[in-house]
Amino acid sequence: MIGGGVSGLATAFRAREAAAALGHTLAVTVLEAASRPGGKMRTDLADGLVIEEGPNGFLDSKPDPLLLTQAIGLESRLLRSSDAARKRFVCRDGRLVRLPETPGAFLRSPLLSGRGKVRLLGEPFAPPAPPGEETLSEFAERRLGAEARDYLIDPMVSGIYAGDPARLSVAAAFPRVVELEREHGGLFRGMVAVMRQRRRERRQGPKSYAGPGGTLQSYRGGVATLPAALAASIGGPRAGGGDGLVLSTAATGIRRTATGWEVMAETDGAARTFPADAVVLSCPAYDAARLLRIAAPGAVEPLGGIPYAPVAVVATAFARDEVARPLDGFGFLIPGTERRPILGTLWDSSVFEDRAPPGMVLLRSMAGGARRPDVAEMPDSDLVAIVRAQLADLMGIRAAPRLVRVYRWDRGIPQYDLGHLGRVAAAEAALAREPGLFLCHNAYRGIALADCCREAAATGRNVASFLFAQTQEAHP
Repeated sequence: MIGGGVSGLATAFRAREAAAALGHTLAVTVLEAASRPGGKMRTDLADGLVIEEGPNGFLDSKPDPLLLTQAIGLESRLLRSSDAARKRFVCRDGRLVRLPETPGAFLRSPLLSGRGKVRLLGEPFAPPAPPGEETLSEFAERRLGAEARDYLIDPMVSGIYAGDPARLSVAAAFPRVVELEREHGGLFRGMVAVMRQRRRERRQGPKSYAGPGGTLQSYRGGVATLPAALAASIGGPRAGGGDGLVLSTAATGIRRTATGWEVMAETDGAARTFPADAVVLSCPAYDAARLLRIAAPGAVEPLGGIPYAPVAVVATAFARDEVARPLDGFGFLIPGTERRPILGTLWDSSVFEDRAPPGMVLLRSMAGGARRPDVAEMPDSDLVAIVRAQLADLMGIRAAPRLVRVYRWDRGIPQYDLGHLGRVAAAEAALAREPGLFLCHNAYRGIALADCCREAAATGRNVASFLFAQTQEAHP
């Protein structure tokens, strides 16, 4: 595996598991350029605070993270979000408005105007999809109207992708909504069908996960708990070679050999090589493009064409009595039409019980993204000043924070822009011509932790099947 983030670690774990089911023992080496595993799933512990540097958990509406948690033996560390976290807010006209959760709340909500509500309720009569690929913005306006696009869809995209709806491919970024339209003729009809199906499933017996949106889950001590457990399970971290996790070792290339593959790497400037029967590129798309120039040149252009958005995370901690506003929710997101310099703020200490000590609150504000990359690149002092000004304006917090942390991801979140599905298909077609090379990362079929866990399980099975088939051919 090239890349020791959750995708690479989970693929290694699942590949060993799948090989064992086939009666084989599989030796796996995971190369990670950083000095610690986990990729963007990092947790900073400071002054009794549990601060997430990147993602803060997963929705349990998809079973894959819970299945991995169970397989790795972390059930006792699971941490369910508070009920208050179900409340979410959107900034409109300079104030925070609760996102309505029921039809009655929607009708009373000031988030959309009367005209906007009427247009949204007309969704069943929206025109069918035009030929070709639509952006998320085009899809949302066609089915829901411009106002719902701006104040319902746009902030959701900011929270998930830090992206621009006018560039994102709806089929790549939100394939389920395209399926609902295709299968049921509209989103409302599709949601009614989904709710009926869930009622039938509930009558057949309880499920181990929630829906439709699910409940946010994390781990006691932060999300870094998962990659740490995966790293320990596969063996590592290790400074040397061999089976297990090898840190501070950056892959520099891949080439075919007479017996399989060879990964070229560097550790502290020293060149190294790692022989392999199969190679999984569980690294960002731009790194995969660089590494495949010799091994699979046809994959270089499509992988290199997947853009990334920079994101800065600014964590601030306050004494509880310094924040007058009730923190009875998940936080707030800001639509692009509001023209503010941040994407939103999460009220982390209200979401998970262990994120701040008693009497303290922890907030995390996001800035940058596809539309405002310049903000993510500002010096720390300017970025913190911007966040403090927004917190003062929108939440009335004028006290100086007791703690500030800035975390930067220069290429933070892959953007599934128009043409994304074609780029992924072209890259995978190029790799299919070179048996033994696999892709597994959030740059391809979903950016969330649940997507990474799902893809890792599938890739692990594919790797084990490939290697088992090779063994069978060699020893009939």
